[in-house]
Amino acid sequence: MYNTKDMTTFHTPQTVPIPEVAKEKAFAFAEAVTHTVNYRDSNQSILEKIRDDHFVSKLGEEAVRILFEGRQCLVEGPDYGVYEAKRKSWAADLKVNGLDVAVKTQRRSAANRYGLSWTFQDSPERRDPILDMADAWVCLVVFEDLKSETECLVYPLRKIKQLIFEAPRLAKLIGKKQAVYLETLIKHGIME
Repeated sequence: MYNTKDMTTFHTPQTVPIPEVAKEKAFAFAEAVTHTVNYRDSNQSILEKIRDDHFVSKLGEEAVRILFEGRQCLVEGPDYGVYEAKRKSWAADLKVNGLDVAVKTQRRSAANRYGLSWTFQDSPERRDPILDMADAWVCLVVFEDLKSETECLVYPLRKIKQLIFEAPRLAKLIGKKQAVYLETLIKHGIME
């Protein structure tokens, strides 16, 4: 079994340019997967928003892949398979040197409106299993959508048990999601 000592980690957020080919793959995936999901339990039925969420998620996964591969790590993923609803899984987004890594990505434009945060599904209908896995690794990412070039800011790996979960500031998400706010993590010395 690998641990983080087996990978070249980092301690401060890293800027990762996203190549056009990765951006195109992420967009094609988002287009293909949009009609295969059901997010009504999250009050999400706007196809454009669902498509964008998948696009942004894949850009974040690509950024983490690029960053760790550039540090000579073996990375498996992202998964670009499009599955029917009953075959969808909550599997980790990537494997880095054999370790499962979840990736959560937020647009900078959304962060400017609601605070820099990442949400985890937590409703009676759907609960992200990672919330029950204290030692699971997660990488938090910001898609810098307000810049002309396509890039992401990747924060250092953290375990779920290191994160501080709060109710989302957006009222319609309360009872459906849990949020992790960067300002809280900084205040408690968990992130820089």
